[in-house]
Amino acid sequence: MPFKGVGVQVLSSALIIMSSTIAKTPEGTLTLSVTIPWEEIKKTQEAVVEEMVKSASIPGFRKGKAPKKVVEEKIDKTAVKEEALRKLLPTAYLNAVQEHKILPIIDPKIHVEGELTEGKDWVFQAITCEKPTIELKNYKENVKNITAKGKIVVPGKEQEQVKFEDIVKAVLESTEAKIPTILLEREVDRLLAQTLDDVKRLGLTLDQYLSSTGRNIDTLRAEYAAKAEGDIKLEFALQKIGEEEKIVASEEDIQKAISGAKDPAEKKNLENNKYLLASIIRQQKTLDFLKSL
Repeated sequence: MPFKGVGVQVLSSALIIMSSTIAKTPEGTLTLSVTIPWEEIKKTQEAVVEEMVKSASIPGFRKGKAPKKVVEEKIDKTAVKEEALRKLLPTAYLNAVQEHKILPIIDPKIHVEGELTEGKDWVFQAITCEKPTIELKNYKENVKNITAKGKIVVPGKEQEQVKFEDIVKAVLESTEAKIPTILLEREVDRLLAQTLDDVKRLGLTLDQYLSSTGRNIDTLRAEYAAKAEGDIKLEFALQKIGEEEKIVASEEDIQKAISGAKDPAEKKNLENNKYLLASIIRQQKTLDFLKSL
């Protein structure tokens, strides 16, 4: 059964109550169902109308100087509702997230229930997820079985090089994970979009590309679903290994990476995305740790 909760927030010096529920699937997808009270909707719509009045260009009047009644007669009521919803959704979603004490790792997929009816509360669902549940088993032993091959020195023979793919395989085989469906779908959609961009650059349609590779959209999606599951599982397994081994990206590591940028544009991009850069550095250091086992 979904857990029901009531969130409280202060807006415009007034106490507003937004009710919400949360449901969780076995693999970890979260669905927040949030009700926005009509009182708050009405207040927000009135504020939207005021903004439109201030910027309205009506023949016979200077911009923003037309009487409110004249502007209201020409305003698209659907546009007012949509703008009010756009303003209310972020706050309502954040309110529900805080109320249920969850830590989403992706932007939510939003679905508004029914019509945006005047005089009635509005309800929307936000589908999201937290970090996947990861259980590391005997990964060190399995990785050592792989890296040991590269430590054997036979006189007169070239030392065997450990393959990165073999280490990754050992980690994945030692990891149990529950991957939220919404997270898998997002990654599959990203891979498909990337493929479509690549296909367009080749001057082909998606149908032409699929035909040339002997696949259809369903088999391609299934292929990407398997890849997405492995990629996500590895990413969060490395995160957990990094946490357990206290592997961090120091400020020195970050500055070294920024200094090594190939041009000013790349350097600026790295400086503006230090959190992402730190995650990449930490992941690489974790992989280096695995290779050293």
